[in-house]
Amino acid sequence: MKLPLSYYSNQDVLFLARNLLGKVLFTEINGDITGGIIVETEAYSGVRDKASHAYGGRRTDRTEPLYSHGGVSYVYLCYGIHHLFNIVTSVQDEPHAVLIRAIEPFIGKDIMEHRRNMPSSKAAISSGPGSLAKALGIDKSFNKKSLTGEEIWIEDHGISYSPEEIEAGPRVGVSYAQEDAFLPWRFWVKGNKYVSKYKP
Repeated sequence: MKLPLSYYSNQDVLFLARNLLGKVLFTEINGDITGGIIVETEAYSGVRDKASHAYGGRRTDRTEPLYSHGGVSYVYLCYGIHHLFNIVTSVQDEPHAVLIRAIEPFIGKDIMEHRRNMPSSKAAISSGPGSLAKALGIDKSFNKKSLTGEEIWIEDHGISYSPEEIEAGPRVGVSYAQEDAFLPWRFWVKGNKYVSKYKP
């Protein structure tokens, strides 16, 4: 059920951002396994996308994981507070990525509740990229990890959504990206309470 490396090689980042909805993101930390159904994503399309960290071919120590072959994680600290988990996609030196913005708790709910100090029935436990990272125990140590390994991975549990169940709109917090800020590259499951409350 673990998604193979070939899945992440797809060069259509918008397809993957939609297709990842319903997949289950897992972590294993000190024997504790937690997992959540992905219900909100954002696509970032490499060097041509003004919202991407790799826009214009920018390469720094921080952005280097984006240039890996698809199937590794890209985790960075936002505002010095929140760790954000991204899936690097496509082929070597084509820095596409999908930001995971929200999950619905699925496995190891008691562990997530302890990490977040709130019940799993409360949407805030994993709504928004910083919250889901805390719920799954994702920090900077998860940067550049293989998504086919034993620490962080994604599985297909046969959960899928019809086109009518998926909504699309502008990405969050990318006003600096000029016209690219308005691209409808954020995808979410309609009516799911764990989707972040951001409204464009």
